Amino acid sequence: MMLLDSVSSPKDVKTMDMPSLDNLCAEIRAFLVENVTKTGGHLSSNLGVVELTVALHRVFDCPKDKLIWDVGHQSYVHKLLTGRRDGFASLRQFGGLSGFPKTAESQYDAADTGHSSTAISAALGYAAARDLKGESWESIAVVGDAAFSGGLSMEALNHIAHCHSKVIIVLNDNQMSIGEAVGGLAQYLNRIRTRASYYTLKRDTSEMLSKIPLIGRPSVSAIKRLKRLIRLAALPGVVFERLGCKYLGPVDGHNVRQLCDVFEEAKRLSEPVLVHVFTKKGKGYAPAEADPSAYHAISPASSSGESFSMRFGSAVTRLAEKNPSLVVISPSTPVSCGLRTYMQKFPARFFDTGIAEAHAVTFAAGLSLSGFVPIVSVYSSFLQRGYDSLVHDIALTKRHVVFAIDRAGLVGEDGETHQGILDLSYLSHLPGMAILAPATLDALDPMLSYAVEEHDGPIAIRYPRGTVPALNAPPFTFGQASVLRVGNHITLAAVGRMVHTALSAAALLEKRGILAEVLDLRTIKPLDMTTIFASCEKTGAILTIEDNTLPGGVGMAISAEATRRGYKGVLSIAAFPDVFVQQGTVEQLMQLYGLDASGIAAEAERIAKI
Repeated sequence: MMLLDSVSSPKDVKTMDMPSLDNLCAEIRAFLVENVTKTGGHLSSNLGVVELTVALHRVFDCPKDKLIWDVGHQSYVHKLLTGRRDGFASLRQFGGLSGFPKTAESQYDAADTGHSSTAISAALGYAAARDLKGESWESIAVVGDAAFSGGLSMEALNHIAHCHSKVIIVLNDNQMSIGEAVGGLAQYLNRIRTRASYYTLKRDTSEMLSKIPLIGRPSVSAIKRLKRLIRLAALPGVVFERLGCKYLGPVDGHNVRQLCDVFEEAKRLSEPVLVHVFTKKGKGYAPAEADPSAYHAISPASSSGESFSMRFGSAVTRLAEKNPSLVVISPSTPVSCGLRTYMQKFPARFFDTGIAEAHAVTFAAGLSLSGFVPIVSVYSSFLQRGYDSLVHDIALTKRHVVFAIDRAGLVGEDGETHQGILDLSYLSHLPGMAILAPATLDALDPMLSYAVEEHDGPIAIRYPRGTVPALNAPPFTFGQASVLRVGNHITLAAVGRMVHTALSAAALLEKRGILAEVLDLRTIKPLDMTTIFASCEKTGAILTIEDNTLPGGVGMAISAEATRRGYKGVLSIAAFPDVFVQQGTVEQLMQLYGLDASGIAAEAERIAKI
């Protein structure tokens, strides 16, 4: 019998000896590789936190102690140890186990997470509530080193120094970023500091010296000053200490015994503490160790063909070759957004800001003010985090900044936190913001060229994950919709990849004797109301189709214009309802919400004028 078979809750980990825990870690790695390569998901990050997770659950008492995983994509081992092993066959599938922590899924998940840099704030909130209630338990945030580039982490650390509530921050550092010059001394000093005997000795020595008449208290003060000087000169954790967090580490993140020792010491302390842990992404699986980025998030089946991300990377590289003022900014997602070749060819004109979307946006504003044309390449759901900067530093000042918004619409298995179904709503009501949506890969090139070379002011191009079929369409002209199919009974006005759904629905409708006119809106703001209403005045009915939430979307904009014009025909909106869309395949979710070809055809048939 495998050790993993005997684990149904964290209590089972607490009873194992150290050799058994090491064997358990090996079994967990084998389980992850076998299962995640089938279902898809985040592999390398989870392989890197196996020992760390085991040690956390051995030392702390969840769910009484609150364990919050920043982002949460590295919580698979946590799920295994908290009774969810049987659910891994359905990982990230519709109705199945989430790829991120979810409070509705388990009492062991202390917070719903999915975006970076939120865990310290949430853990501090938990700790403050605990203190207000007069209770006694631990609040732990597990944060990757990349998440510290997010401003929210810094804001939380600053607040910790002010409110002094006991929080344990586990800094999961998988970049080995501390230099060798101070590494040896830092580890030596911290091995002393992380022993309970050191803190006991420090307290007893201070008490003894303070009792010596005349010289006692000055001696204690002198020792403290000397220690502070040593830390300033040699300790990598001095920044955290200055911010009010006792620094413990660095610790080998793949040594369960060392991890348990340092976590026990963190528990004994009565002040905020940061535990610095070194781990290796992809640990124990050679392909993931060699290329952790490639195995960060894997698909159960490889996609074929050129994606929108790849096409964007090719197009922006060509534009940069002839435009020395073009620069590209990416908040930590350059490779997944197709920018590998651009980074290699134009390293001086590429800026990775880290996980700091708001900074990326305002940084782009500064470049624009200096005569450059910045392209901010970012996921739809991540750009949400820079909303105030969009308003204050881009739209208000009418800066010429191009937003290349990847993963617009549904992304599928990553669920609520990653679905890009809000961008049309949060962008369209910004004064002066233009929005484009290519229906095909070929449409992306002229849109990007226009946005960089001709447009004046802020402009966004939103496109989906993956690829779509090609179609014949007129050349792109800003502000003009395109009539792809002529009909007399209903107008289908579609956005981006939903154009293909509209064409498929039109084919189904034709078999039922209903001739649909299909519009590719292309320019979402400003909408081509002339073409739209010329069509629906002719057909007497219009169905708008978008992969965005209903409130604030394209359908509502056209509906408002229809009211203003006194349109007498029938109008219906096909969009996601006012909900956060759960995980599942794109096809499953489109069908669920009536946004597949069959659902669109059914709604069109209901309202068509025949």
